[in-house]
Amino acid sequence: MSRNIAFALLPVLVLTACGTPQEQCIRRNTSEYRTISSLLAEVEGNIARGYAWQEREVTRTEWDDCRAWVRGKGGEPVLISRPCLRDVTDTERYRVPIDPASEKRKRDNLVERRAALAKQANAAVSACRAAYPEETTAK
Repeated sequence: MSRNIAFALLPVLVLTACGTPQEQCIRRNTSEYRTISSLLAEVEGNIARGYAWQEREVTRTEWDDCRAWVRGKGGEPVLISRPCLRDVTDTERYRVPIDPASEKRKRDNLVERRAALAKQANAAVSACRAAYPEETTAK
């Protein structure tokens, strides 16, 4: 798994542990529906723009201020500062041409898949709400 994917999934993993039992149940049982919906939004954006976005990591070297503790004349620690070179990695986003016909077929398949999953997702949400009712407090 690439580092970017791992970092992107970290908030999802943290949030999975959070929430009420009902929210956890809903999140767990609708993940495929949400994934398909996200992919569909991306494909529709590609079609509207006429291109897709991709990312790549770019490493460059830049000057930085490096600090280090050294022993002074009397043996006491002294903080020194000197210039040094460090590698910095950035994520660069760039345009990629698309095949509109292929993207439209992909969109149509995702719309069909999402419609099939909608019934399951709605049933799962209802089941989770029944299994884990939440108390509502009026203030």
